[in-house]
Amino acid sequence: MADPSLALSRLLGIMDKLRDPGGCPWDREQTLRSLTPYVLEEAHEVIEAIESGDAVHHREELGDLLFQIVFQSRIAREAKQFDFADVCDAISDKLTRRHPHVFADVTVSGSGEVVKNWERIKAEERQEKGQAARSAIGGVPPGLPALVRAERLTEKASAVGFDWPDAEAVMAKVREELAELSHELSSGGSRERVESELGDLLFALANLGRFVKVHPEEALRGTLRRFEKRFHHIEDRLQQQGRTPRESTLLEMDGLWNEAKAIEADKSGA
Repeated sequence: MADPSLALSRLLGIMDKLRDPGGCPWDREQTLRSLTPYVLEEAHEVIEAIESGDAVHHREELGDLLFQIVFQSRIAREAKQFDFADVCDAISDKLTRRHPHVFADVTVSGSGEVVKNWERIKAEERQEKGQAARSAIGGVPPGLPALVRAERLTEKASAVGFDWPDAEAVMAKVREELAELSHELSSGGSRERVESELGDLLFALANLGRFVKVHPEEALRGTLRRFEKRFHHIEDRLQQQGRTPRESTLLEMDGLWNEAKAIEADKSGA
């Protein structure tokens, strides 16, 4: 493998050449604001690469994401705000400070206590900076996918003791929310009431995912991939007959759906 220091120096040198006078016109025109969509896009592409299991693709997408960090650091350097080295030092200092059980003499009983210490240290940092105390569930970006945000909010609430005792208690809540949604649907409840109860059910399911250590966003993305694959199977099989899903019956499509599931089971050895 390449020397990390040399590889990073090369990347920083390329960034400088792109932004320096005589560099790339497009790169020289970019601002922090104009780069914002690319950061989000590259982060999602990293996730897709992880899910694909393709190491080469994963490596490339991580490089694209790293380039966004290098790019923003270069722009900040031009504004005399900070540079890439400052970014590295800032995260190194933060990680050292927030892991006293690794870099100091603090002892922890497990990951749960690590999370509590992390939140406590963050609160102390804000106080030292003269910043107002933040809510125990603060700091979760509103722009996150809703399932991810639900998981993070309940995780933060748990860190201060506001949580269910175990997964079975959460399951009971899931069943309760499902019953309430069913009641609204059967009684002709308003769209607002149905939306509210559906939201409560999804929130309870996200909480359950946290308890059983399955990220709800990842679980749903996996289900979506399976749905797409099986539906494409339906389309392919119908196309062989010169038809489309619109020209077939639900019974036919259900049969092909089950056929796709059986193929998956055979491949997995289930």
